[in-house]
Amino acid sequence: MSCLKIWNALRRCKRLEEGEPTKLARVLGLLDLTALGVGSTLGLGVYVLAGAVAKDVAGPAVTISFLVAAIASAFAGLCYAEFAARVPKAGSAYVYSYVSVGEFIAFTIGWNLILEYVIGTASVAKGMANYIDSLCNNTMATAMTQWAPIDISFLAGYPDFFAFLLVMLITILLAVGVKESTKLNNLFTALNLLTVVVVLVTGAINSDPANWKIEPANIPEEYRDKAGGGGFMPFGLAGVMAGAAKCFFGFVGFDCVATTGEEAKKPKRDIPLSIIISLAIIFVSYFSIATVLTMMWPYYLQDADAPFPYVFAQVGMPVVKWVVTVGAIFALCTSLLGAMFPLPRVLYAMGSDGVLFRPLAAINMRTKTPLLATILSGLLSAIMATIFNLNQLIDMMSIGTLLAYTIVATSVLILRYEEESSIELGDKPRPDSPYTVAKQTFNLLGIKQPTTLSSNIAKITIFIFSALSCERRTAQIRRSPTLAFVSVGLVIESRWRLPAGPSLRGPTHPLSGFDPHEK
Repeated sequence: MSCLKIWNALRRCKRLEEGEPTKLARVLGLLDLTALGVGSTLGLGVYVLAGAVAKDVAGPAVTISFLVAAIASAFAGLCYAEFAARVPKAGSAYVYSYVSVGEFIAFTIGWNLILEYVIGTASVAKGMANYIDSLCNNTMATAMTQWAPIDISFLAGYPDFFAFLLVMLITILLAVGVKESTKLNNLFTALNLLTVVVVLVTGAINSDPANWKIEPANIPEEYRDKAGGGGFMPFGLAGVMAGAAKCFFGFVGFDCVATTGEEAKKPKRDIPLSIIISLAIIFVSYFSIATVLTMMWPYYLQDADAPFPYVFAQVGMPVVKWVVTVGAIFALCTSLLGAMFPLPRVLYAMGSDGVLFRPLAAINMRTKTPLLATILSGLLSAIMATIFNLNQLIDMMSIGTLLAYTIVATSVLILRYEEESSIELGDKPRPDSPYTVAKQTFNLLGIKQPTTLSSNIAKITIFIFSALSCERRTAQIRRSPTLAFVSVGLVIESRWRLPAGPSLRGPTHPLSGFDPHEK
């Protein structure tokens, strides 16, 4: 009996009440949320990541890498958008898993989000510090390596106190108030998009399509070993996919919008729309910027740390170089603010539910922000930025992001097929026979509403699909790929035919069911 009680406690779900009041200030509109999503994402990927991936991983095909990463992010974005329409609460994936999967999974995902946002903030601060330092001929890095070297393999080569200072400045800004910080974010995002337009216009003037068709024989001898096979895809399809894995990091950040469920004026309408609009703007910017960058200068000559200032200096446009440099700094500021913004909200949500310390949910009456959670978040992120290098931070963040996206997608599937009320098929409830289960797997019974059986079938097929995905590289599947495709196809077919219901009184699609007069 005790084991059953523990099991029930671990899988109990949170119940939400309609019109539940919030202590946070509802001051964010559609423009604020979209600017937050764009600003938190459109920074490091444009001004640092594109050049690094083009130089060593994908070449000019970095544009295709961004496209692949955008498609994957779009699916994740749709899941977040649907949940935001169903569950307009602060906490993002933590709250989503709490209302659908259970408390234990929510607790695990909550800690995963904490680590993800801490590492994300630290990585952006580290990237910004490296970017500014590279413009100063790496003066800070050289001095700190001489004065305070760190000879530990898994840490940075020196303590980066400049990155520490950047994180603490953003922490103070967020502690002042969400309205004030979003105003500054809107300004920096507008300057960032203006910089992107300047880069596209000036870059298009200096573009040379021949840089996408470089023959191996025309590559200088000193670069030939690391330049691949030349052409548009010098590193082949493997390079494109490896680049997509790295470019995916450039799309991480839109989910911060999902943490504003208790600060948005119309969360059920504005949060899903802002996520979709943000991803569209981000993809167009990334794809265009990567195209211009690789057409302006050969991929193997790119500067991995500050590609655009270097390229514009090489083509003889020093004025544009400094315009881009200043705009990139503004972009990294918005990216840093967006990376830091969700973390106090997750701590606030977990503290409110009692799965973390209650003081973390305390709201300052003057600023209407979780002040203690914000300060602790800033300190932890600043310490991470000080002692770790950028590559290690990116790798750690990617793991946390993948887990969060997976849980959100799984939670959407569970909620769609969860039974809300008992449905009578006759005068008496019918027991589930193997024949009935087999027919219901493909919904041959014609039931229009979810039942307990359909809910269980949905959960089982999710598990089967996950197992097939994890084992796709085993010897059996390698010997019989047709069997793997047929098995996955049957799982998808059964999921598609199962009856779905509008769980939590929300729309079943993130772009449907909006009321323009919603309050």
